[in-house]
This record gives sequence, structure tokens and C-alpha cells, in this order.
Amino acid sequence: MSHIEIKKEFLEQARELWPELEWITDVELREQTTQTWALALQKSVLTPNDLNTIPFTLLCGPDLKVTFMGHKRAVVHIAKDCGDQMNKFFKIDLPVDMDVLIAGAILADVGKLLEYELKDGKAVQGAYGKYLRHPFSGVSLAEMCHVPASVCHIIATHAGEGNMVKRSTEAYVVHHADFMTFEPFRERLKL
Repeated sequence: MSHIEIKKEFLEQARELWPELEWITDVELREQTTQTWALALQKSVLTPNDLNTIPFTLLCGPDLKVTFMGHKRAVVHIAKDCGDQMNKFFKIDLPVDMDVLIAGAILADVGKLLEYELKDGKAVQGAYGKYLRHPFSGVSLAEMCHVPASVCHIIATHAGEGNMVKRSTEAYVVHHADFMTFEPFRERLKL
């Protein structure tokens, strides 16, 4: 793989968006995760301000005020808390690699930055997103930044596409953290 040029401003934006990057103890993985978000920001029409104002899903109506970043950060926090508890109770039989879990949770929806476009100030599915959903574009971005396969697996399997393969323990945690913070909204709003 060739080296990708990522502008410093996008690395700074990624770090500002994601204080949870500091939870990743493996310095190389933390940097790969940061670079993936920075690359997505560099390629996207969306700005950090957009991510803090647009709804977390294109399926919600105007009444839902949960932002993209609000949802994403909640997923990361829930996944971390779950992983901590699993390690507390099941460490010997079902250990959770917390660095992989946190990196995967942070990167799960990074591909949405390529999937979405803005039209009249609202996020909509763009031309790219009509062909490639965010699990695919997210893995592509992550691989460009040399993110390990164990984390790319989480990106690839966190959504419905993952129902076709065997998920790792960390991928199950991220998948359920994501859906438990989406399905109740869908039910409430009958999306």
C-alpha cells in the first residue's frame, strides 16, 4: 500500500472529535485510528461541525435531536463499559481486547463520511453511498491507514452485513452497542 498524505488540520480535527482515542493504549493503533478518521474528514464534504449537528441516521425524522457524534460517542462509551464488565467476569474464558474494541467502535461508522452528502443543509445519501454502504467504505479507509484486520473486522460486521459471517467477541459488543442505541429510536419513531 502506498503512503496516504493526510493534512495536519484533519488529524487535529479527528483528535478534537474523539477524546476517546486516548483510551487506546497501543500507540500505533491509536495513530492508525486517528489517521483513518482524518482521512475520512479530508475526503468528506462533512465538517466536524456538521457531524455535531446532523442526525445520527438518515432514517430519522426532524423530531430526533441525537446527532451523529452524540450517537457515535455513546456507542464507544457503551462498548467500553461492556468490555470492561466482560473482562471483569469472563476474562479467562472470553477475554476482550479493549484496544481492538475501542478502535473498532470509534471506526464503525467512519465510512458514513463518504456515504453522506449535504443537500440544502441536510445530510442525504450521496452517489457514493448508493453503491457502497459505510461498512465497506469504512474498511477501505481503515486499510489505507494500515488498521489491523481485527479492527477492520469490527467495521465490516457492525451492521447488518455482519449477520452473514462469524463475528469476533469485540465485533459482537460493538454491533450490540450500536443497535441498542438505534433500535429503540426506530421503534419509538416507527422508522
